[in-house]
Order: sequence, then C-alpha cells, then structure tokens
Amino acid sequence: MSLLSMLDGDVGARCSAAGCAAPAVHAVHWRNPRIHADDRVKTWAACDAHRDSLAAWLRSRAFPVTVTAFGETVERVA
Repeated sequence: MSLLSMLDGDVGARCSAAGCAAPAVHAVHWRNPRIHADDRVKTWAACDAHRDSLAAWLRSRAFPVTVTAFGETVERVA
C-alpha cells in the first residue's frame, strides 16, 4: 500500500497477485520448509479471483499452505 493511497483514505489490504488492486478477502498462509522453522508463517492477501492461483503456485513448490478468511491468523502451516 502506498502513502498516497493511505492519504486518500484507502487503508484496506489489497491482493498480493501481481498487478491486482482488488480488496483482500482471503489470507494465504505458507512457509518454505527448506528455510523456515515450523512456527514461521508468511501470509499473502488474496482476492476471490486469485485465491486459488496464489495457493496453487505455492503448493507447486511443495510449500505447505492454509487458506483462511482475511484477518484470521494461524499458528503453524503443516
């Protein structure tokens, strides 16, 4: 999110897909098991249109993935 968008009053999270500015409604939680400890969780924001493609991209690299509603957190991704 840019400073300009915050000044315009736009404080909502946006989708993490390249070039997408849609509001985030899903959280794609993941970790790279080769470099992250079991308790390390990274999160991407996703809109409805990109939820599945973002999760599939991570799974294709053998990263564990959990998808939740945006704003929900997870302790671990197995």
